[in-house]
Amino acid sequence: MGCPSDWPEPIVRVQSLSESGKPIIPDRYIKPPPDRPSLNSIPQDINIPLIDLAGLKTGDQTARDTILNEISVACREWGFFQVINHGLSDELVDGAREIWREFFHQSMEVKQKYANSPKTYEGYGSRLGLQKGAILDWSDYYFLHYLPCSLKDHKKWPEKPASLREIVEEYSKEIVRLGKDLLEAFSINLGYKEDYLQNKFGGDDIGACLRVNFYPKCPQPDLTLGLSSHSDPGGITFLLPDENVSGLQVRRDDQWITVKPAHHAIIVNIGDQLQVISNAIYKSVEHRVIANPDKERVSLAYFYNPRSDLLIHPAPELVTPETPALYPAMTFDEYRLFIRTRGPQGKSQVESLKSQ
Repeated sequence: MGCPSDWPEPIVRVQSLSESGKPIIPDRYIKPPPDRPSLNSIPQDINIPLIDLAGLKTGDQTARDTILNEISVACREWGFFQVINHGLSDELVDGAREIWREFFHQSMEVKQKYANSPKTYEGYGSRLGLQKGAILDWSDYYFLHYLPCSLKDHKKWPEKPASLREIVEEYSKEIVRLGKDLLEAFSINLGYKEDYLQNKFGGDDIGACLRVNFYPKCPQPDLTLGLSSHSDPGGITFLLPDENVSGLQVRRDDQWITVKPAHHAIIVNIGDQLQVISNAIYKSVEHRVIANPDKERVSLAYFYNPRSDLLIHPAPELVTPETPALYPAMTFDEYRLFIRTRGPQGKSQVESLKSQ
């Protein structure tokens, strides 16, 4: 089954709705009461773990073991953490975020040249999922491929601002390097050789793609979400947040924790494919984005994924009579199509795959 070549309904740009100045949002964006954000019940003093990666590759064994242990605890107990001293320069981190902000502030005519379709999702978009009449999220986005090289097409990357393609190339190269470093750490923590998970992902033949999220100001943020609750379908996600506007929330013990980004940090979270390979030792965790009445927000979500045609299944070494395989084998392509057809739906996607 393939994706249709067009969306089930005409696309409305959320940025245009926001800039219209209307005090109420259309019904299409109003979430059912149980899904709406509740600002009263969120603990303000809790945050996801912060891990300093300085010394992971170059430190002595004691320093390295300390960092590996912090990563292990974060993967098993949180599924989310943020990293500093990750190797990306401050200038690159700030430049990548701001060049995309410039893109979204160009004229609609310029952006519409890159309008996407559900066939590949590449380009300028405003909805996820294909269900007609679905309740939509208060956000626009831009999606592009970096790896494999056969999917990368600079013509589908914005031509303006002038330095965007160059900055995205440099940022992408650094994120892929960071992805390899963390997969090595994850492999060691699971008891394998450091190249184990990278090989499970396809060696150097992996997938890497970027979704830039633009969350416009919202006149009724208590009724909607910038991005509905979901877990990420891929391997690892690297999120470059907007430091000036919080919005990402992570589910923990039936509460939503608002992430407070550290300066120039990158947020890392486990995707569904790593939950499957680790047989649920590592958890991909539900998260969502709340809307803001006063400020727009820009973030870059980079997805580091297995090669799309490889069968992903629990690692045989982790399957025992006491801990049987929880998930059937499925290629990432098959799983991604399953997700894209249904849109964001909490953790129900990966949980529905569990062996009966």
